[in-house]
Amino acid sequence: MAPNFIFPPKLTALEDDHHDDGSLSAHNPAEILSLRPSQLEEFVKGVSFDLSDKEIFCIEEQDLFDRVFSLVKGFSSLSPTCKFNLVESLRSNLSVLLPNVDSLSRASQAENDDEGSVLDRITSHRNAFKIYTFYLIHVVLIEESNISSNNISKVAASSRKKLPINSWHWELQRGRILNLIANSLEINLSLLFGSSDPDENYLSFIAKNAFSLFENGTLLKDSETKEALCRIIGTCATKYHYTAQSCASILHLIHKYDFVITHLADAVAGAEKKYADGSLATSLIREIGRSNPKDYVKDTVGAENIGRFLVELADRLPKLISTNIGLLVPHFAGESYKIRNALVGVLGKLVGKALKDVEGEVSSKSNRLRTKQAMLEILVERCRDVSAYTRSRVLQVWAELCEEHSISIGLWNEVATVAAGRLEDKSAIVRKSALNLLIMMLQHNPFGPQLRIASFEATLEQYKKKLKELEPNAASESILDGISSDNDTCNGDGEVDNVDAEVVSKEHPESLTDSCLPQVEGGINQEDSSVPDLGNLEQTRTLVASLEAGLRFSQCVSATMPTLVQLMASASATDVENTILLLMRCKQFQIDGSEACLRKMLPLVFSQDKSIYEAVENAFINIYVVRNNPVETAKNLLYLAIDSNIGDLAALEFIVGALVSKGDITASMISSLWDFFCFNISGTSAEQSRGALSVLCMAAKSSTGILGSHLQDIIDIGFGRWAKVEPLLARTACLALQRLSEEDKKKLLLSNGSRVFGLLESLVTGFWLPENGWYAAADKAIGAAYAIHPRPETLAADLVKKSLRSVFNCSVGDELQNDIDNGNTNVLTTVQVTNLSRYLFVASQVAMNQLVYIESCVRKIQKEKSKKEKLDAEGQNVQNNSTAAVDASKDNSINAELGIAASEDAMLDTLSERTEKEIVSGGSSEKNLIGHCASFLSKLCRNFGLMQKYPELQASAMLALCCFMIIDAEFCDANLQLLFTVVESSPSETVRSNCTIALGDLAVRFPNLLEPWTENVYARLRDASVSVRKNAVLVLSHLILNDMMKVKGYIYEMAMRLEDEDERISNLAKLFFHELSKKGNNPIYNLLPDMLGKLSNVNLKRDSFCNIMQFLIGSIKKDKQMESLVEKLCIRFGGVTDGRQWEYISYCLSQLAFTEKSVKKLIESFKTYEHVLSEDSVMDNFRNIINKTKKFAKPELKSCIEEFEEKLVKFHIEKKEQERTAQNAETHKQKLSSLENFVAAKNGEDSSDSEIVEDASDAEVTDPLMEGVAQSAHDVSKSNVEFDEQSLSESSSGLTESETCENEVQSPTIRSRGRRKLKYGH
Repeated sequence: MAPNFIFPPKLTALEDDHHDDGSLSAHNPAEILSLRPSQLEEFVKGVSFDLSDKEIFCIEEQDLFDRVFSLVKGFSSLSPTCKFNLVESLRSNLSVLLPNVDSLSRASQAENDDEGSVLDRITSHRNAFKIYTFYLIHVVLIEESNISSNNISKVAASSRKKLPINSWHWELQRGRILNLIANSLEINLSLLFGSSDPDENYLSFIAKNAFSLFENGTLLKDSETKEALCRIIGTCATKYHYTAQSCASILHLIHKYDFVITHLADAVAGAEKKYADGSLATSLIREIGRSNPKDYVKDTVGAENIGRFLVELADRLPKLISTNIGLLVPHFAGESYKIRNALVGVLGKLVGKALKDVEGEVSSKSNRLRTKQAMLEILVERCRDVSAYTRSRVLQVWAELCEEHSISIGLWNEVATVAAGRLEDKSAIVRKSALNLLIMMLQHNPFGPQLRIASFEATLEQYKKKLKELEPNAASESILDGISSDNDTCNGDGEVDNVDAEVVSKEHPESLTDSCLPQVEGGINQEDSSVPDLGNLEQTRTLVASLEAGLRFSQCVSATMPTLVQLMASASATDVENTILLLMRCKQFQIDGSEACLRKMLPLVFSQDKSIYEAVENAFINIYVVRNNPVETAKNLLYLAIDSNIGDLAALEFIVGALVSKGDITASMISSLWDFFCFNISGTSAEQSRGALSVLCMAAKSSTGILGSHLQDIIDIGFGRWAKVEPLLARTACLALQRLSEEDKKKLLLSNGSRVFGLLESLVTGFWLPENGWYAAADKAIGAAYAIHPRPETLAADLVKKSLRSVFNCSVGDELQNDIDNGNTNVLTTVQVTNLSRYLFVASQVAMNQLVYIESCVRKIQKEKSKKEKLDAEGQNVQNNSTAAVDASKDNSINAELGIAASEDAMLDTLSERTEKEIVSGGSSEKNLIGHCASFLSKLCRNFGLMQKYPELQASAMLALCCFMIIDAEFCDANLQLLFTVVESSPSETVRSNCTIALGDLAVRFPNLLEPWTENVYARLRDASVSVRKNAVLVLSHLILNDMMKVKGYIYEMAMRLEDEDERISNLAKLFFHELSKKGNNPIYNLLPDMLGKLSNVNLKRDSFCNIMQFLIGSIKKDKQMESLVEKLCIRFGGVTDGRQWEYISYCLSQLAFTEKSVKKLIESFKTYEHVLSEDSVMDNFRNIINKTKKFAKPELKSCIEEFEEKLVKFHIEKKEQERTAQNAETHKQKLSSLENFVAAKNGEDSSDSEIVEDASDAEVTDPLMEGVAQSAHDVSKSNVEFDEQSLSESSSGLTESETCENEVQSPTIRSRGRRKLKYGH
């Protein structure tokens, strides 16, 4: 009988250890490397022949064993054919051996006589089994090692069929070998090894090599190989009780490699499913539960991998994990957020799978429900986790549960409330998860497809009445009695039945999103409609509870609308995109307020972030563009245009133009808009007609030919009787005329030119439009005249003259001006204020449009000139050899030398300046039409008495004055002081607001003239009016961010608006500083010290100051700038003596993001601030700095920080002692003074009454506490005792705290603070 085979630690050990024991080993291995290829091939064929020809036990023979050993040892050097032959021989023999083991088992039961022969056969089978297994696994290890080292590419699985049967394909062979090994573990090995568990040596060899193969990620991509390895691991651990070692190896692999997680989870789940034994999974959970939570803080990769493994395991074995979840719950208290994330995911899997079905015995059912409730409570609690990642993961789990319909109606509103609250989380990932959760809750809500609050309230009221009828004896009883606290019914066994969800979802069993009760919707709007009779009191109660839950859910989502509007202004693109998606879902379910919020989405089309623009565009198309219904699309667009403000209209125009260009707004939709405008659709109102024309004007920006097809309709309807019904219709018609293409303008002039100009003139000079619509219409009418008239200045002059005649006769114009000069207000009794306001408006708008017209003419001339030069250059290149070309080139060169081209440009500029100047002043002794108006207007605006009497006239007059100032520099300079006087002192908020906006235009037009008035411009930020402050912030933001105004020392005024009482202004100021921080090298860094000084000296609350500085410092990101700020702020300590400023400077220091260098700089600058450490508030700020820096400090720096802390504390105590001593000395000095005065009073008792009165008038008030020692004090004064240092200190120490307070002894710091309060109190 052959010696017993023992698995060696490695293959080569078979050569080394054959003399040590009686085990089978390699005695005479062949040197196959020395063989020629042909000899090697013959050698392999011989081995294969022997293995196939002889019995399967022949592998025990020493000669064959040695030869196979030699081939396996040099397997990497074999040719593919030799490899295939050897592997096929070994694999086929082992596959034949496995059935023989089963037959051997039957033979052993039958042949009870010959036990010796049976034992011999068992030994031979065991030896052969182990040898074949040993060699085949080493073939796999050697080949995999060879592939990894040489980076041999694998052949795709799809090419397997194309290969010949006897060709070498390693992936196929590997899968077969490992599957054979896995099958070998499933036979009756107890007979071979003599016990229920195989030899430890054998199991160790199999498991160790299986786990080593698991470390190869490429190998696991082959499904056959992966499945075989999973079977091997599961069988060893479960069937043969190799659990402890397998657990250790599995956990090691999980900690080390992330790609093994899902495969190992498959192996563990497969073992439990196959053998109905969860010991391996339980052992793993127990080991993970035993681990120290602190270990996962440093091992972040291991924590993440363990977490993923637990989630995968919970997904595959939910019921087993649910019974062992108590082992993992303590890890919720650990510091590793990744483990907490995983546990949250595990709970979600368990709630969704293990505890979903509640069938079975009553006791187990009740236990599962209690367990589920406990898990849900943990999930709700974890929504407030300290880690943003965990909070986000919890919300994601809730979304998954919602999608799986695993949230009861009783818990629905609690989850919705949590999600709504997390919308304001400081972390963007949490906000994203909260938005997605709300989207999912709306999509899978159990209350119906329409969630209007009014509908729920009406239906609920009806069913409440029905419920009262069903229970007349319980009027005072609560409706919710008899149902559980979470609105679910509860039976006697503690089981919660979601009856209402079942009733609600009868029509749509696949989704709980569609119906609340089929009969309910039809009866919502009919008060006296009959309520469907459910017939059962309990069902009616359940339905009422469901309706109440639905109402609360609708109210909860509706209450989030203000938050969603804020999120649309978020700097995070994901916030904006997900908010838009949520609002789309809200509109789909008709949530109250969603329509208004969606309109606030429109300005986001101007976002520079492409993803945000695409999100807005997609949402717009999905909501407002109905592809199969052009009329509905037209109606949606025109209503948008009607209800939008100016900002929304600009955004709507942009997006409509883009959609027209892309073809998303089709010709049929444009045709439907024309039908609405022309009243071709029944029921169309004048307002709808105006909205349709407005949308058509927007579309005309991208497709200029849209308006040309209905020119006559625009004239007839826009200026006809409908314009009197809808005043803005005329304005929109004028805008349409401006948007006409050049061809359409020519066509209009030829066909209806005179009529159109007559209509425009009547609109401007007539009185058929109401006052509130005339100004907007006249503005566009004047613009339309300049856009389409060939000589617009003639028509404009007629407009001004006719408007003037409507005010008064021209012959008395000089008399009117004289009366204005003399301050005679009676003149306006003969002049209507309304007509005068209109005249001033017309004159100013004509002047502005004339300026724009001149600039457009100059641009046209320049464009024509450049075009001509370009054509000349091209002609010169074409005719290079012609005589004309030579002459032309000579002329051009002569012109260039003489500077004729430059002189032409200069002449054009001169003409442009002259024409612009002539608009207002003319530059001559005789003023032109507008010039007369400007002179009159200037004097009118200076008559403040008249202006205050007629505020509407002042508004028009100041607007006109600002227009003239923008046009002419001389006129502007002459009236600047007037403008600033009005903007500061006018009682009208509208006038001040308009003038503030005009200041911005003037600063752009004439920056040098406005530069000396910069302080006055910034002063508008302190105006009492919210409108004026808002416009001032907008104007200054525009000027500064576009480099049209230098940032000067008054920028602190803008910083104060960060804490403005109006939230809109505060947000605009924040946006300004956010954009300013992006410019250049961040100007805020240079401005911060100066702003700190200015803000410290103004009457600003401490909390407001702290919030302002915190925001400004937060916008500085560079480490170098932070380090420099530390030095600058430390230096400022020496320049101020006010304790409040010391506190403010130290607070700013505490807000900086410290680095190692900045900490060292702070320590080095100790001398600059040691004198301020006596202040407790200053010391608190330095303590905050120390606590902050300790968190990131390395050991060396940490020791320096600790020394610095000790030094600070020491100086703080010393300074406090010095201050206390100084206070005590001051108190004692005051006491001595009072004693001396008292003695002097005693000495003068015998003097005359007049002297007593005189002394009393000069004396100081004596402390009442000292009256009891008057005589002793008198003796002391007589003996002239001198106080030494010891007695002084004793006297000082004898003072109590109450005495100090009563005598009001204060430190210099406190006194200076009091003085400052007094100063600003006045």
